[in-house]
Amino acid sequence: MMGERAGDGSDGVNGQDREQFREFMVSRWPDLVRLGYALTGDRWLAEDLAQTALAGACTAWWRVSRADDPDAYVRKMLINANNRRFRRRRPREEARALADTPLPDAASSDRALPDPALADPAVVAGQRSDLMEALRELPPRQRAVVVLRYWADLSDAQVAALLGCSEGTVRSQAWRALAKLRTSAALIDEDSR
Repeated sequence: MMGERAGDGSDGVNGQDREQFREFMVSRWPDLVRLGYALTGDRWLAEDLAQTALAGACTAWWRVSRADDPDAYVRKMLINANNRRFRRRRPREEARALADTPLPDAASSDRALPDPALADPAVVAGQRSDLMEALRELPPRQRAVVVLRYWADLSDAQVAALLGCSEGTVRSQAWRALAKLRTSAALIDEDSR
């Protein structure tokens, strides 16, 4: 039975599923990298998380493709991969300076970007850097709630389902995170400029 789902069993997908998975992977890659970047503040780690999530999706493609929301399923895989980073006992890696780390390529996404002529790119880069610094100050769960709720524009119910908690927990974590962001030195310094 399992062999019928997974073809020859070597990669989790058969011929028709392979093409379907390839299309899914190519179309979701930019959004998964952006989500990983928002959670970690590190482009390379974000790509590793997206790759880990898609590798897991490939091995369980028969289950992912039949899920009510395959995108949510893979986002949950990425979030779980990110959470596993904090469970490992290893020295904490220092975050790189964001000025040296380019953001993931947004040109390949279907999302509309703001008109670059409206804002000075140096100011936008500085604001993004300050925001990422402030997000890094948050505990992992609060960071995940803020990113999923306000950046990915998911509802409280969707965030709760992804993080495996109640909607009330999402709201309280968001409230606490926003309170910390309001007093973040990185953002207060930005406002005083």
